Amino acid sequence: MEIARAKRQSMLAEADSLLAGIDSFVLDELGLKLPKEERRNAFAARLKQLQAGQTMNPDYFHPERTEAIKAIRKSSPRLRVERLADIADFIREITTIQEADKYLGLASVQSNTGELAQVEETADGQCFRYKKNDVMFGRLRPYLNKIRCAEEDGVCSTEFHIIRVKEKDVSPEYLAVVLRSPLILAQTKHMMTGNTHPRLTNEDVVNLVVPIPRDVDQQKKIVAELQRRRAQARQLREEAERHWREAKEKFEKALLG
Repeated sequence: MEIARAKRQSMLAEADSLLAGIDSFVLDELGLKLPKEERRNAFAARLKQLQAGQTMNPDYFHPERTEAIKAIRKSSPRLRVERLADIADFIREITTIQEADKYLGLASVQSNTGELAQVEETADGQCFRYKKNDVMFGRLRPYLNKIRCAEEDGVCSTEFHIIRVKEKDVSPEYLAVVLRSPLILAQTKHMMTGNTHPRLTNEDVVNLVVPIPRDVDQQKKIVAELQRRRAQARQLREEAERHWREAKEKFEKALLG
């Protein structure tokens, strides 16, 4: 059982590594580099920055966030630099869950990969209705990086921002993978407000700065690589669970005769 458990953990770790590696692939493909890590506890902001942003939240002006935005704005001419609100609509279609609806909560989405977790959740109150290809952006504790491109219609927790691409030359799957990237995470984790349950507000999420390749084929290349890694990772997970299930059955038979 210990050998089977170790094999299962190894296969699951390999699947996670496959999906996590997409970040470096995306940055290399876009020609972007992460700024140096900043650990300063004190930093300055100009008065005109505070006035322009209309916020007094100190962390909003953290060097990690500002340097990430600079890195995107200094990108090559092959990229467009867009505010999220300029390329997508934010949908708030409030509903209540019906018997046929598949509900998606924050716990149902894995951090950093957007894959579904094996968690069943239920909802009693209001939900948001989403459609296939909507980008679901977890607003509670955004540092958890729970962002998923919907593969089917359904309903979800109101702790998601539902983002629907409005430009034909922007791929929803590309948008989801770039929103999970370190350059966007460097922005969101310094924009949240609240202590006990920090959230990314509607007013802040619309102002995220996003790099968009002008060449749609480059977006397709990134999406194709993501799909290849996702298919391989899902196969590894299925095999890991199958081996673990077979090991448990073998153990039970040996134990019970």
